[in-house]
Amino acid sequence: MATKAHVIDYQIFGDDMQFVQVELDPQETVIAEAGMMMYMDAGVTFETRLGDGSNPDQGFLGKLGGVARRAITGESLFMTHFTNSAQGRRQVAFGAPYPGKIIAIDLDEAGGELICQKDSFLAAALGTEISVAFNKRLGAGLFGGEGFILQRLRGDGMVFIHAGGTIVEKRLDGNKLLVDTGCLVAFENTIDYDIERAGNMRSMLFGGEGLFLATLQGTGRVWLQSLPFSRLADRIIAAAPSTGGKSTGEGSVIRGLSNLLEQ
Repeated sequence: MATKAHVIDYQIFGDDMQFVQVELDPQETVIAEAGMMMYMDAGVTFETRLGDGSNPDQGFLGKLGGVARRAITGESLFMTHFTNSAQGRRQVAFGAPYPGKIIAIDLDEAGGELICQKDSFLAAALGTEISVAFNKRLGAGLFGGEGFILQRLRGDGMVFIHAGGTIVEKRLDGNKLLVDTGCLVAFENTIDYDIERAGNMRSMLFGGEGLFLATLQGTGRVWLQSLPFSRLADRIIAAAPSTGGKSTGEGSVIRGLSNLLEQ
């Protein structure tokens, strides 16, 4: 059985390149994906462990099953646990992996469970259970793209998720919302998620909005991002000269002549 999550204080800094600073009381712990730590006070110790530590009585085989499911999503098998081993309060900070926003969500206020994209989780209070949420519907499974394999966060503590660009929170009251699959960040478990075709054949082929859209319906909250990392990466690769892209508008006339001579 999962333990009650540690109660942690936090503060989010920055605008487009944010980081979250977590303040820990003695013996409090925060868990994070590997490689996300920015800085920490002396007295904070960290340890890499299998799984999230939400169920300390779970045996080795149970932990192995959980990390195997995480491996399917491409995530690391291990998570880092940061614990305040000192007498007074100590701080540890986690940075966003790319431009965007960090939001804090209280799982207790979200009904104890949140579904999010597999790469949006940043950190959480110890006691939060992190698992894989496969969509059982065939349409969502085959065509969901980023939305097929999702993460399920369970517990009653704070979780921190990150997304690209600007994050907007939408509240649904039984209505239906159509979303680009890459722009979906997270939603409460009271929301029904599926995939449907994006308009007619002409719109699908030439509209530039993708072949399929995510449909969200129910009562609860949904979080969306304006700039999915995949879209940002595609633009960067397309503009990179080393990959055949063209740099537009940068540099002087001499730089342009130099580029011509190099071809």
